[in-house]
Amino acid sequence: MRNAKQWVIAVLAAVAGFALVNFGNIASSIVVMVLVVVFLLVLTTPVLYPRSLPDDASRVLAADRSVPLIYWRPGCIFCLRLRLALLLRGKKAVWTSIRQDPAAAARVRSVNDGNETVPTVFAPSEHRTNPDPSWVITQFV
Repeated sequence: MRNAKQWVIAVLAAVAGFALVNFGNIASSIVVMVLVVVFLLVLTTPVLYPRSLPDDASRVLAADRSVPLIYWRPGCIFCLRLRLALLLRGKKAVWTSIRQDPAAAARVRSVNDGNETVPTVFAPSEHRTNPDPSWVITQFV
């Protein structure tokens, strides 16, 4: 997480420099920086994900719909990559935050050698950790 914060600071500094050079004044660069910060906040918060359900309800819902059950965590860039790659299909999947539900975190740890590695995707026949989005797409019936 520490490295991610350093990258965010570096990106903000680069955007500020770009804005200052291209727009020529501090007010414009502040506006650009605020927009970048808002964009980064949207990307790293649960806004892009469907509402998270408890683990037991998520398992039942995923089985009833025959869709993948995806465990995720806010701020996870790999979860964001998967969510954006799935586009509208991603809304059909069942998403459960391991930060909100200890039982979900325990299930993720049980299949990842004790690590809370996300995204962890459970399909009806198997599970995968940080899978290729194309594999997840094939799991929708």
